[in-house]
This record gives sequence, C-alpha cells and structure tokens, in this order.
Amino acid sequence: MRAVGLFTHGGPEVLQVVELPEVHAGPGEVRIRVHAATVNPTDVLVRNGARAEQQKLDPPPYVPGMEAAGIVDEVGSGVPDRLKVGDAVIAIVVPKGSQGAYRQQIVLDARSVVRAPAGKTHAEAATLPMNGLTARLSLDLLQLSPGQVIAVTGAAGAYGGYVIQLAKAEGLTVIADASEKDEKLVISFGADIVVRRGDDVASRIRSHFPDGVDGLADGAVLNQLVVPAVRDGGAFTSIRGFLGAPQRDIRFTATMVRSYAQEWEKLERLRRQVEAGEITLRVAEVYPPERAGEAHRRLEAGGTRGRLVIQF
Repeated sequence: MRAVGLFTHGGPEVLQVVELPEVHAGPGEVRIRVHAATVNPTDVLVRNGARAEQQKLDPPPYVPGMEAAGIVDEVGSGVPDRLKVGDAVIAIVVPKGSQGAYRQQIVLDARSVVRAPAGKTHAEAATLPMNGLTARLSLDLLQLSPGQVIAVTGAAGAYGGYVIQLAKAEGLTVIADASEKDEKLVISFGADIVVRRGDDVASRIRSHFPDGVDGLADGAVLNQLVVPAVRDGGAFTSIRGFLGAPQRDIRFTATMVRSYAQEWEKLERLRRQVEAGEITLRVAEVYPPERAGEAHRRLEAGGTRGRLVIQF
C-alpha cells in the first residue's frame, strides 16, 4: 500500500512514496481507500522537524495529512449504520507516525468519518474535514450571537473562507481582510466589509467599528498585532496557540482542531451545509503522490487560493 512519507526531516525534497503494510478495521473503526488528501500548513510542521520531539515516540516513516476523502472498504464491529462499505466519505486525521492522510488506505475511528457531500469529487470533498472543523471550533469558541460583528484575518485562505461562510450562516456581520487581488473572492464568501490586509489591519478594522469588533478569528496569525481590533470584553481566537496577555477583559482562546477530531456530528453538519450551498469547496491543484514535494513547495511559497490535493 502506497503512502507519502519521510524518514528524515527537511525541505519538500524529503517527501517520498513509501510502501506500508495493509491495515484492517477493528471494533468501532472503518477502513477507507483514500483517493484524495489535502496539503495544509500543519503538514509542513510534520515534515520540517518542528514536531520532531513528539514524533520520536513512533518510528518513521512519518506520514503527514489531516484530511482525506475516499471509499469505505471495510467496517469493524459496532460501527453505526450511517457508514457502510462502498460509501464515499470524508475524514479528519490526527497524524501519528505513519498514520497520516497521505496514504492509500487508512483505518480510523468511525467518529472521525462521515459521508462525503453529494455531487462533489474526492478532491473537493477532502478540503472540508480539518479546515471546516477548525472554522467551526473557532466560531464555537468565540460564542457570538446573531447581529454581532466578527473580524476574520487571512480571509482568502481555506480556514478564513470557511469562517466567513459559517459566520454569515449564523447571522453575523463580517469584516475581513484581503489583498486587492483577493477582494472579490472574499466578498464572494459573504464578507460585508473588506479591508486591506497587513500588519496595520487592526486600525483599518477600527475605522469601520470604532469601539472594536465583538470577536476576531486570526487566520493570518498576526497575533498581538491584531488584538487592538477587538472591543473591550470581546473575544479573540488564534490558530497557532497564541493566547494574548490579559487585557481589556478580552477572552482569548486557541483553536486546536484535534479536540474536534471525533465530533462526527459537527462534521456531518458541515457536510449538509456544503450540500445546501452555504460552504464552498475550493481545490487549487491536484498532484500525484510522486509530486507531493512540489505541492509542499507551492504551499510554502504562499498565495495559494483553495487547497492543494494529493490524489491516489
């Protein structure tokens, strides 16, 4: 069974196609014949050594990948009827050793798997699980109510786009950042106001909401630079673990999607929102496993709109 993994940390060139033994579904598990796995910034951390200490607990090869789409080809005992052999599915994966999404076959807890959105390709469907659940968690942490205002940085990215669309579905007013070339894209997601991106985006947001916004989802990882955009007593959530210093009664949280890895009901809700047209799935380009390094190189170059996908 083929996978894309690494034996030593480094640049995109360390990724290679490797052979792994066949696996089988146990109780409460399903086996997926993976057809598509997305390439995300977190995969770069698996590859470049940023998580080397945690990885030492398992032998190489280390296989990246946090979201996959494919077909269920084996079901263990105790798996609910919502998943059957032959179903097209999507799944969120928490990489551990060779257990990452960049592999032709993977066994997962059934609670990490739901049916794929109807009418979508494997490549399109694969862009939803991890990125969609990350956006869902951010909104849950911000705890905003219909009519309140959310600011979204990194709005043109996969996470930012999902946050905007989910926020609009919940009746929030959205102010988002974008470069000039991405402004129309961000507006298409439903943003009510778009300001230029950059380190001074907080002042741009304040020019529209002088008292500050009710909540902010920081997909651009601006961290402290964008905290001033939040009103006193507002909420701020980050995607890289940043927790701001106590100030102005702002409630800081870190969006760590692994906490939602087995929240299948939330993933199911996202699937239905795709089918209802509330969420847009975006694929930038598809690569074969042999060109996974190229996909990583392109991701790290920046400016990708939509997800890069490895297709098996």
